[in-house]
Amino acid sequence: MKLLIAALATLQLGVAQVKLPQYSRDTLPNGAVILMLPRTGVPLVHFRILIKGGTEAEPPQMAGLASVTSALLRKGTAKRTADQFSQELDFLGGTFDAGADNSSTTITAEFLGKDFDRGLDLLSDAVLNPAFPEQEAVKELARRVDAARSVKDNAQAAIGSYLRTAFYGKQHPYGNPPDETTLARIQRKDIVDFYGRIYRGRNLIVAVTGDFDPAQAKAKLAEVFGKSPAGTAYAWAAAPALTRKGRLTLVDKPDATQTYFQIAQPGIDRKNADRVKLDLVNTIFGGRFTSMLNDELRVNTGLTYGASSSVERSRLPGAITISTYAKTETTVQAIDLALAILKRLSDTGITAEQLASAKAYVKGLFPTSRLETMDQLGGVMGELELNGLTRDEIDGYFERIDAVTLADANAVAKKYYRSDGLTMVLVGPAGKIGGDVKKYDANPVVVPIKAPGWGQ
Repeated sequence: MKLLIAALATLQLGVAQVKLPQYSRDTLPNGAVILMLPRTGVPLVHFRILIKGGTEAEPPQMAGLASVTSALLRKGTAKRTADQFSQELDFLGGTFDAGADNSSTTITAEFLGKDFDRGLDLLSDAVLNPAFPEQEAVKELARRVDAARSVKDNAQAAIGSYLRTAFYGKQHPYGNPPDETTLARIQRKDIVDFYGRIYRGRNLIVAVTGDFDPAQAKAKLAEVFGKSPAGTAYAWAAAPALTRKGRLTLVDKPDATQTYFQIAQPGIDRKNADRVKLDLVNTIFGGRFTSMLNDELRVNTGLTYGASSSVERSRLPGAITISTYAKTETTVQAIDLALAILKRLSDTGITAEQLASAKAYVKGLFPTSRLETMDQLGGVMGELELNGLTRDEIDGYFERIDAVTLADANAVAKKYYRSDGLTMVLVGPAGKIGGDVKKYDANPVVVPIKAPGWGQ
């Protein structure tokens, strides 16, 4: 252990401060924001477009609308059919992807630098001029309804949606994962209406990184995206405060031979002042292979092949979640051990050696995981703009890590990693474990896995 800490300390000394490269920011008359970061060395250009709103902008009864809308952008435009779009993309050797998260829709595309103009024309056609053909909308919705049903065959893939419903509740913007019922309600007119409301200049962020001429690119981007109607800026959704519910949901999967479980409690939002301290504490608790959770549940006891914890950092406060699984017959043993480790962290905190190790680990991974490639840089630029953060979020990150004292870390551990009022979701055979898990909640919510939706 001492050798590992020494090695990590050496690594830490080798990584000084990290700085986000300089980039330009311009706001067009229609409200669209253009971010540009030229970078030579690789003859590629990466486009990242963010549309403010995301899943929180969906009507609650139509969860999945933002994602469906993004998927249909390339399925026919004002001047290209879906096949023509795909053929041109393939001819250019480019990539195109789109999806939605809590706060935004993100569209990315990448092309050779020499194809900047043609790539921009293809990308902007999809973003600014989608046709949403009826046939393509029907096909996409049918595919997603089938996928929402079939995902329940995979407990590991499904448990996150059950947890979101149980933890946030359906009145919360994050508490409505799409399911076969909400997707079935969506019609083409809903997609068109959503697009017309959200895909507007005042909600548009365009980040471009890579091999391009800044002056020429600036003029072209302004000309193209300046055509988007200004529209109305999306007003961020309000949400009820998170509470400690102390409830257990058991999703009954009779054929399961193991139990997947997640344990959640209230965490922080993207701007919370404790975010760097939590980065470090969570690294020690369950954020890496050599964590407290994984050491006990996998290495020392063999109850699972892996255990982890995560800290959600969305615009609104999210969850701190423990995730793992165990054989059916050792379900309670694994849960008890996870809860004991949680209590130990809260009660006794971490050591100076653990904190030093976490600091070195986080610093060592940060540059290559956030600032190495063009798409990573574009992602950082867009995320800072979307959340109203400054470049000091990156430039001052290592300094904030260095400033965290052992007392700071242990205060955060005690504040957030509590063992009371937890939300627990289990996916496993209720007939075999239902009685045993009542020790955590005398009246658990039992949900048949084949039932529509994600529980209450």
